[in-house]
Amino acid sequence: MSEIQSLSYFVAQVEDLESWRRYAEDVLGMMTGPAPNGGLYVKMDERPFRMLILEGPAGYVASGWELASRTDFEAMLARLEEHGVEYEMADQALCTQRGVQAIAVVNDPVGNRNELSWGHISDCQPFASPQGVPRFLTEDMGLGHTVLPAPRFDDCLQFYCEVLGFRHSDIFNFRPDPNADPVRIHFLHCANPRHHSLAIAEYDVPSKCVHVMVEVDSMTEVGRAHDRRIAHQVPLSATLGQHLNDRMTSFYMKTPSGFDLEFGWGGLQVDWDDHSVFEFNRVSLWGHDFGAGQ
Repeated sequence: MSEIQSLSYFVAQVEDLESWRRYAEDVLGMMTGPAPNGGLYVKMDERPFRMLILEGPAGYVASGWELASRTDFEAMLARLEEHGVEYEMADQALCTQRGVQAIAVVNDPVGNRNELSWGHISDCQPFASPQGVPRFLTEDMGLGHTVLPAPRFDDCLQFYCEVLGFRHSDIFNFRPDPNADPVRIHFLHCANPRHHSLAIAEYDVPSKCVHVMVEVDSMTEVGRAHDRRIAHQVPLSATLGQHLNDRMTSFYMKTPSGFDLEFGWGGLQVDWDDHSVFEFNRVSLWGHDFGAGQ
């Protein structure tokens, strides 16, 4: 069975590319450069980019999912066809911009765009943070994770698990109204140790992404990023805290594209042969006040 390896990149839009360049360099501590055919590459490791920012109405555009080989890629296409899921092969210009051999574009049941690819192109250039961040945790675990809106929750869960092959890490059902049905958020992993590369949430958001997460290798770097956020007056979305399920210590802030970015340290890396899926009933062990920015 072909398996998605990781979240290899995401694509977002913003009307002012300069705002994302400043945010990426001055707050996140990442490198930037021009992308082929327009846009901004945001670099956080040895790959040419992990975030692609295009000019346009602010929001999240696509999640890039990497398969290990052409064989796995073709097996994934066969699985899409077996399930009757339509996909579109990207043209060469799109593949060049994304820096891969081939892309199959497939939308989930609520229209979230997923770009399945294989064979990333490496330029062998090292990462050198303009803010002195030693490293972001990527490599075989991908750039981090993304949380996508899924108002047609059961249909989306079936798509991601039965078609794309994600598997459950754990489950969160919360009740913003004690008299209403719970709102479901399911955390899903792929073929790497990161606790989750994807989560889907049973509600919609205007930006078409709840948040993305990037991870550094020390709590010191989380604190330094928090200081940079304050210095550059980036709105806080959630205070510092530690999540219950993946043990990530992090804070959340707004991106120029309107969705949130979680900046964290210490996330679980899981041996999936020795993991039991569970349901939890609180977001965090401590902290993470999501009303902080309101």
